[in-house]
Amino acid sequence: MACEIASQGVVAARSADANSPLGAVAKVELAAGAVVPGLRPGNIVDRVAVASAVRKALESVGAKPNSRDSDISLVIPDSAVRVLLLDFDSLSSKPAEVLPIVRFRLKKLLPFDAEDAMVSYQVMSTAKSLVRVLAVAVPQDVLSEYETAVREAGFEPGAVLPSTLAALVAVDSDDPALLVNANTLGVTTAIVQKGVLMLHRSVDLQEHGPHVADVAAAPSLPLVDVHATQAEWAAQEPLPEHPREELVTAPASDLQRVPLSAEIAQAVSVAAAYFEDTLALSPSWVLSAGPLGAEKLNRILRDEGVGPEDGLTVRELVESSALLSEAVTSSVPRAWLSSVTGALRG
Repeated sequence: MACEIASQGVVAARSADANSPLGAVAKVELAAGAVVPGLRPGNIVDRVAVASAVRKALESVGAKPNSRDSDISLVIPDSAVRVLLLDFDSLSSKPAEVLPIVRFRLKKLLPFDAEDAMVSYQVMSTAKSLVRVLAVAVPQDVLSEYETAVREAGFEPGAVLPSTLAALVAVDSDDPALLVNANTLGVTTAIVQKGVLMLHRSVDLQEHGPHVADVAAAPSLPLVDVHATQAEWAAQEPLPEHPREELVTAPASDLQRVPLSAEIAQAVSVAAAYFEDTLALSPSWVLSAGPLGAEKLNRILRDEGVGPEDGLTVRELVESSALLSEAVTSSVPRAWLSSVTGALRG
């Protein structure tokens, strides 16, 4: 069983095993403001409503609350987590020795106390004099809110994954893939090749933003102007064999006002350029994850001048073959199933 708690609602899914298609799926929508993802406590605003939605969604896919088999994989929003790629000259093979080193490196990179955060890591790649590590950190108080909602619903959260990292597990191909996970509050772009994460970049759009389906009517939002900050972007260009992601913050004078659709398109454009610079080839597909959906993402990119003419063709990450025929339902679009699909495969 897997369950995702997002600002738009709760999604649950069940599969027989990690290699099986989804046997049942369910979605329960939440009122606006019930979940407000972020790095500070207060993510679960309406705890009763969220716990009720979790229970209803999981029961709809056959889960039994307060039973021996009530453990689930839990997916939480990217906005509540920080994902970073760190490089080390060398690392011990003992996790007990590595974790304090990772925490120390995170101290200056996180906007919250690394010592009071839940931190996990995974070695992505090793080369001569270089070890690349994927580090995931979430404030303990924030994580507790999501876990408490699940426990109040009668279930026990086992593995807890951020949305995009969960979705990446559902990427079947060993070829390099560019994935875009967009919703009303943020957009995350990621590049993965043969299970190795090469880029993870999240952009917070705006809390309580307009529904992405009405993106044409969206108000203007702040955006870093790439042309005005070329020095900063140039400073984070990766070596081809060791791509690096850094967080760049522009001064207020470098901010301009643009529609929500333009910011989503620019996030994809930046990731596509990173893909080309790092791998010396263009992405043939953009894999869409998250509730925005491939059709809307494709329309946004086309309208903003980033699309098929640039070699970017959007398709859903979760294909129809990933669901058993009895699990297919119009009330749960495939766009909503990317993260729970990956969580079940992981």
